[in-house]
Amino acid sequence: MSPADLPRLTSARLELRPIDSGDADALYAMFSDPEITRFWSSAAMTSRDDAVALIAEIHDYCGRGELMEWALTRRDQPGLIGTCSLGNLDRVNRRGEIGFALARPAWGHGYMVEILPVLVDYAFDSLQLHRLEADVDPRNAGSIRLIEGLGFQLEGRLRERWQVTGEVQDALFYGLLAREWRAHGGTQAEPGRYA
Repeated sequence: MSPADLPRLTSARLELRPIDSGDADALYAMFSDPEITRFWSSAAMTSRDDAVALIAEIHDYCGRGELMEWALTRRDQPGLIGTCSLGNLDRVNRRGEIGFALARPAWGHGYMVEILPVLVDYAFDSLQLHRLEADVDPRNAGSIRLIEGLGFQLEGRLRERWQVTGEVQDALFYGLLAREWRAHGGTQAEPGRYA
C-alpha cells in the first residue's frame, strides 16, 4: 500500500492522516526531545536529516505492506502532534503491533485516549486482524495505563530486549484479541470514521 493510500481515521477532535515530507520539522521536534524518546527503542534524533530518513523508511515499510503509520493532527489544525502506527503486520496470522508517540506540548489533553480506540477498531474491523500486540517499557507508566485501558493484557516481560544508547531495557509484552475488544464493547470514544 502506498503511504498516500492510507485511510484517514477521525474522532471528535483528531485525525490520523498519511505522513508526508511536510512533516519532517514536526517529527524532528518530537523525536529529538529526550522526554519523548526516553522509553523508545531508538535514540533521540540529532538532526532534521534523521526525520527525513524516518519518513523515507516509513514510506518504504508501508509500500511493502509491513507498516501503516499516520500523522496525528487536530482536526482544526493541520500540524503533526504525534504518530500512530500498526506495525509488524502479519496478514497470514492476522496480527500487528500498535505504536504511538505524542509531542510534549500535546500531553495532558486526552488525545491518545480518544484516538487509539479508533485505530483499534480499524485494525479489527477493516483490516480483520485477529490480534494486536504492544511492546512497552516497564517504566513508561503513561503508556501502560493507555494500553491496559484499551483492554490489552500483559503476557510477559522480555528481559533486556532493547539496547538504546548504551542502556539495556526490558519490555512488557501485551496482547489484545479481536473477540476481547468486541466483548469489551469496542470503542468507548465517539465512533471514528474511515475515509
